[in-house]
Amino acid sequence: MEIKQLTSMEDMTEFVKQPGKHLLFKHSTTCPISAKAHEEFQAFVEESNTSAAIVLVIEDRPVSNQIAEELGIKHESPQIFLIEDGNVLWNTSHWKITKNALKEAVGE
Repeated sequence: MEIKQLTSMEDMTEFVKQPGKHLLFKHSTTCPISAKAHEEFQAFVEESNTSAAIVLVIEDRPVSNQIAEELGIKHESPQIFLIEDGNVLWNTSHWKITKNALKEAVGE
């Protein structure tokens, strides 16, 4: 599956409100922990049918801030959310973002 990059508030709102399950990954392009989490995220998405999106927290800070606000979950980076019908079912951050953790959360 393709990973969509969210660069505007509209992109983010549209993505979150879609029906079904989605993964939303907040990625810091300057952080080694985030780089590792990004690899795990990509590896999972390649083998999955779950729709997925990424927000670059430094480059698109307003979108990143909007996520924390709308989802009501304190910003961390890297951070991932499993969203279904606009609600967060699961989220985690840092070293806990692994391909296996995503498989378990999504139920694949």
